[in-house]
Amino acid sequence: MVDRSRTYTAIVAKDRRRRVLVPVPFDPDNAWGKRPEHHVAGTVNGMGVRAVIEPLGDGYGILLGPAWRRDCGIAPGDQVTVVLTPEGPQRDDLAPDIRAALDADPAAGSFFESLAQFYRNAYLRWIDGTKRRSEVRSARIAEVIELLNSGQKQRPGT
Repeated sequence: MVDRSRTYTAIVAKDRRRRVLVPVPFDPDNAWGKRPEHHVAGTVNGMGVRAVIEPLGDGYGILLGPAWRRDCGIAPGDQVTVVLTPEGPQRDDLAPDIRAALDADPAAGSFFESLAQFYRNAYLRWIDGTKRRSEVRSARIAEVIELLNSGQKQRPGT
């Protein structure tokens, strides 16, 4: 598995709406591939964090909620060390048949990559539940592609 983590230091800041954020000094599309949203996990000064990288002005950042900051003792103006990694299974980590299906349908692939890891993992578990029955596995992969194309975060009834 490839190490996709990025480590950097930054100064905690506030944006125009007075939200507290940690700037991200790189373009996540260049670092991890283009996608609608970049869900990340990692640490800020050693404290666990999960976030979505957001475009902020002419750069990017992750927002830090008030409860998280209070519990971690981090405030605007603090210098922090940040480690971020894309959250959840990435396309390169997928089984070849699933990766091929997502590659063949860019819209479905893009939507899959925009999902939080909970939803990606749920789809993958459902597909992987058929490892011994290849015809069922193929049908499930096709169904997942259809659901992704219709904007479904999860299978109906789950």
